[in-house]
Amino acid sequence: MVLILCTANSARSQMAEGLLRELAADRADVCSAGAKPSDVNPYAIAAMRERGIDISSQSSDHLGKYLETEFDYVITVCDNAAETCPVFPGRALRIHWSFPDPAAVSGEHDDVLRSFIKVRDGMERRLQEWFSSLG
Repeated sequence: MVLILCTANSARSQMAEGLLRELAADRADVCSAGAKPSDVNPYAIAAMRERGIDISSQSSDHLGKYLETEFDYVITVCDNAAETCPVFPGRALRIHWSFPDPAAVSGEHDDVLRSFIKVRDGMERRLQEWFSSLG
């Protein structure tokens, strides 16, 4: 079981959840959460749709929802989440990957979407490498 954390659980963790669900298929349960959840970012949904993955039905959850759940891995995808992430019970191996916040980019629609796609692609490469290393 894998938990992916990001502060707002609106962009990076949502895209990583969708990517890992696709990659793992039925071999792993994947969820995401944040310390200050908000709504799933429409640009995250668009970037994932462009990749052929629908995350529009995913929800932005507070990490408190999972404090009693035993995870095998807790992956933080933003520096703030890595610093504020609580200790989860059990054997969870904590992994931190720092990705820039695509939601911090402003400008034209295409520029913002491009920032989400760039982060999505970086996370996909990292997740593929990590998941394949698990055997």
